[in-house]
Amino acid sequence: MPKMKSHKGASKRFAKSGSGKILRVKAWSGHHLDIKSSRRTRRYAGKSVVTSTSEEQVRRMLPYL
Repeated sequence: MPKMKSHKGASKRFAKSGSGKILRVKAWSGHHLDIKSSRRTRRYAGKSVVTSTSEEQVRRMLPYL
């Protein structure tokens, strides 16, 4: 069997935590930040855990994660 290829776009967007959960960066935090309130931009800070339904899709795209 040949090696499976990882989805390169997904490999740049998702990471694995120490406990094995899949992490993602929150959306809407890229630009036009002067319009958004500081309360709103604080919510976008940090990373969040991928939901269980999306986790199956991510694991299919990243077999070696």
